[in-house]
Amino acid sequence: MARSARLVPPLAVTTRLPAATLVVSALVLTACGGGVHGAPGGSGVRDPYFPKAGNGGYDVSHYGLRLGYDPGAHRLTGTAVLTARATEDLSAFNLDLLGMEVEKVTVGSRIARWNRAGQELTVRPHDDIERDETFRVTVRYSGTPETVTDPDGSEEGWLRTADGTLALGEPTGSMAWFPGNHHPSDKAAYDLTVTVPKGLRAVSNGELRSETTARGRTTSVWHTGEPMASYLATLAIGRFDISRSRAGDLPVYTAVDPAEAAASRPVLGRLPEVLRWAERRFGPYPFATTGAIVDSAPSVGYALETQSRPVFPGAPDLPLLVHELAHQWYGDSVTPESWRDMWLNEGFATYAEWLWEEDHGGRTAQEMFDAVYSGEHFDTEEAAEEIWEFPPADPPSAARITDPPVYWRGAMVLQKLRQAVGDERFFPILREWAARYRYGNADTADFTGFVEKQAPGDDLRPVWDEWLYGDGKPERA
Repeated sequence: MARSARLVPPLAVTTRLPAATLVVSALVLTACGGGVHGAPGGSGVRDPYFPKAGNGGYDVSHYGLRLGYDPGAHRLTGTAVLTARATEDLSAFNLDLLGMEVEKVTVGSRIARWNRAGQELTVRPHDDIERDETFRVTVRYSGTPETVTDPDGSEEGWLRTADGTLALGEPTGSMAWFPGNHHPSDKAAYDLTVTVPKGLRAVSNGELRSETTARGRTTSVWHTGEPMASYLATLAIGRFDISRSRAGDLPVYTAVDPAEAAASRPVLGRLPEVLRWAERRFGPYPFATTGAIVDSAPSVGYALETQSRPVFPGAPDLPLLVHELAHQWYGDSVTPESWRDMWLNEGFATYAEWLWEEDHGGRTAQEMFDAVYSGEHFDTEEAAEEIWEFPPADPPSAARITDPPVYWRGAMVLQKLRQAVGDERFFPILREWAARYRYGNADTADFTGFVEKQAPGDDLRPVWDEWLYGDGKPERA
């Protein structure tokens, strides 16, 4: 995600339910069957900012989504098939689904009981599920998908556009259009089949496997084979100019709203150049395809690093393209363990902008650091002071996980680290961090521990204590 004078990032609202309501619902479902040896899975994974996000007791390996959408009626129909492994004995488990009407739930081949309470869809399978057992749950649903308004007034979820929709999910909006385990710690492969009225296109993550039109409807099939957090899933429906090309051996697929085509062309034309540069700095590109979605959606107000195909609500400039493509390494391939660790996404992507400028005849990263530290980089004194309001590794609330300290101070942490260990160690650390946690999750402690092993003998405590976790504006060393 990008935050700057150009864009305002999204924050999320999670529906909070009384704990007693969820416990009673789960117990009622459990009591319906005999021979229970398991327990209900948790209704959240206790994320420090979004405690109801995600669910305990299982790990999803694959989402199979079959969707149909009619923009005129604003109606979505869906069938979601989740393949998962139980991490404990389960008598019941939860899925996150906001709004929508659930019509039928099956686990395996047998109909399952289910209950709704806010965003929680509690499923009681006919037979208990044993730990380490792989199971498949199918949910058939339909209705009017919701737009989620975040605490700062920005929006995510299912966002209507002039000719269709744009589905965005950071941090919890994906539950507005498909049921799942909606927390970044549970990543999975995806196959998405979408049917829309003829004349519209449905664009998503990954590889386009097929696109066919029959009886006035067009069906597109998209495949994402690498693990993906649900907040990085996207779906754009509308009229788009499609471009297919290659960046070396890598397929490039871009979808651009015709109204944004002329303004987007110069920057998108440099996408292969940016990728070649990023691979030199960060290591091999982690996905099977790349590209971009440029919609005409000015009310959205932010870009998002949706996996393999970032979304822009209008024509991007070059720094924004660099930022979102850097996220493919830092955020998409290496994904935060919890929402507390957002600086591992945004600090790295902001620092990538600094490195791009340094490598292309502009200011050095140190000069960028100095301008941010002095406040000269910002248009107002208020903006200059805002970055010191909290440490990047410890945002004070869910409403602030994408505030300026996460971006600017996060990037400053990396520059201070570069100063501490030297370029010969620093740039291998960037590449090896992306390689070590490729397709996985990591938190801040993982990063600091990793760096200390890569730079034995260096005293990094001032970097961590003053710049990563310290309150206020540190003294210049």
